[in-house]
Amino acid sequence: MYLKKRKVSVNGTEQPLYVTDDKDTAEKLREDGEAVLIYLHSGNRDQDFSSYLFAVEDPEELEPEYVERVYRRLKGMPWNILETERCLVRETTPEDVDVFYRIYSNPAVTRYMEELYPEVEQEKQYVREYIEKVYTFYGFGVWTVVEKESGAVIGRAGISYREGFEEPELGFIIGVPWQGRGYAYEVCEAILAYAAAALGFTRIQALVEIENLPSLRLCQKLGFSYDTKIVLKEREYYRLLLTPLPQWK
Repeated sequence: MYLKKRKVSVNGTEQPLYVTDDKDTAEKLREDGEAVLIYLHSGNRDQDFSSYLFAVEDPEELEPEYVERVYRRLKGMPWNILETERCLVRETTPEDVDVFYRIYSNPAVTRYMEELYPEVEQEKQYVREYIEKVYTFYGFGVWTVVEKESGAVIGRAGISYREGFEEPELGFIIGVPWQGRGYAYEVCEAILAYAAAALGFTRIQALVEIENLPSLRLCQKLGFSYDTKIVLKEREYYRLLLTPLPQWK
């Protein structure tokens, strides 16, 4: 039987992640509230590990970043995606939702954005399902933007797929109190570089309503070019494309 405890640095403290190839051991550890990573090999293919999120075939060659992300997912903690000079981009949590409602309460924000659910708990449940079905499956999505200096949630940005389109799409929103400071450009440029370096994307689209001049100017500054004009839900959009993507700095 293989059993190894890996030390994971999370928020400045060391936490244990157990790696095992034995189902009974894994079940016991999980019952005790431990984070468990499965080691798969030819000798345990007959054991059913289908209820475990993560499995590896070479447990001795795990990168620290991967180990930390496994631990965070198993413990319900958000992944830190990237940092810019002034911002942290991380996965969204249900605790962010109350701030989102304050950001979206400004008509200048919802003019060009889909509104949140009518009830806060509906939106929190949506976030829980998004973590499980989007973050866990794809490894990317729309994330939360945090101002590092204050620790305040100031918006959302990320990469997602829109039904009916092949290219992944850049989306972003910065709350009105933080607009005009270059945060959107700073964060979006970093996300586009991350999409190339970490996710392997070579082409990104942006759909911007034709009246949304600030977002059009931002996309132009990011290097997007006009592709076509489309209509979605009775609204007109410019479809913009970016290729190649910026390099990671």
